[in-house]
Parts: sequence; structure tokens; C-alpha cells
Amino acid sequence: MLPIERQNRIKELVRDKQNIKITDLSELLGVSEMTIHRDIKPLINEGVVMKTFGGISLVREQQPGNHSNVEVCVFCSRKIQDRLAYRLILSNNETEMACCAHCGLLRHRQLGKKVVQAICPDFFKQTTISAPLAWYVVDASVDIGCCKPQVLTFEQKEPADNFVKGFGGQVYTFSEVIEVIFQKMNGGHSCCGKHHQE
Repeated sequence: MLPIERQNRIKELVRDKQNIKITDLSELLGVSEMTIHRDIKPLINEGVVMKTFGGISLVREQQPGNHSNVEVCVFCSRKIQDRLAYRLILSNNETEMACCAHCGLLRHRQLGKKVVQAICPDFFKQTTISAPLAWYVVDASVDIGCCKPQVLTFEQKEPADNFVKGFGGQVYTFSEVIEVIFQKMNGGHSCCGKHHQE
């Protein structure tokens, strides 16, 4: 099968399933995972699919008149920068984007079990990581120019610990940080413009 034929088949599969793992694509198409990564790169560049933790998801086109705008944060309405974006993939196959881990965690807490997957970038490497498996640094002295208290995401604990040694802050797991940010925002002043309500 030629690369273009595989790409067309990948498009069909992701349109049908909405989300699909790289390992599943590799098995279904009978090629290596590396080949799948090469095949999906043009699809990501075209905006047909987006990379998720361990797989790809269909990029849903915005319908005219739809109030959802992927250019702004679902929680505070700030402009989204890819280097900080927190993506929530929901059980209805919709994707919500937050400007940073701060807003992403607050929205994640609001949505609860409606979230089937959440991804964010590693602060140093800018690779895509699974939000529930990440390590979070809160209140570091570095100003990233987004919501306060700032939340920086790390794939591994050691770089997070080392970052804190140099720039201050506290390291948390996902389950800890989601409550820490909620408590800080509940009792303090919000940096965010408006809060998205259910």
C-alpha cells in the first residue's frame, strides 16, 4: 500500500472512530508505528487530525454560528498559545482547549468524568504528554505570561523537582494539583476574565 493510500485509510478510520491509537493503526495497516507517524505528519499539518497521547483525534470543524472558538480559552477566553495549551477530549468526541494548565485543570475539574483524555505540553521539551500522568509546578518565580497562579507541566518528576530548586514553587501530582488550584481560586482573586459555567 502506498503512503497516500494509507493516509486516505487513516482519514477514513479517524472519521469513523474520532480517536484512534497509533498501535491500532499499525496493526490495522500492517506497517510499523514509525511508518504511521510519518503518514500522519502531513495530516496533522493539514489540520485533519491532531496528535493526542498515544494516538490521533479528528479535528472537528467549527460550524458557522457555533459559539465554540478554538482560538480562545474555554475557561477564561484568553488567546490560546500552543506552547501552553491544555486540551480536553470529551466523551461526546468534542475537544475543548484551555490557554494553560491553570484553566485546563479548573475546566477538567468542572467536567469530571465527561473528560476521556487530557493532554498538555511538557514545559521544557514541548512534547505532548498525558495530563493525568504529568507533574505540575505551581507558583514558580518564572512569569510565563498567562493565568495565575501559574501551573507548569512536566512529563517526569525529576525535571519538575530541579526546576523548583532554581525557580521556586511546589511540585504536585495531577490529583493534588487539580484540588490545589481549585482551592487557591476559590478563596482568592481570579486572574481569569470570565468563568465558563456548565
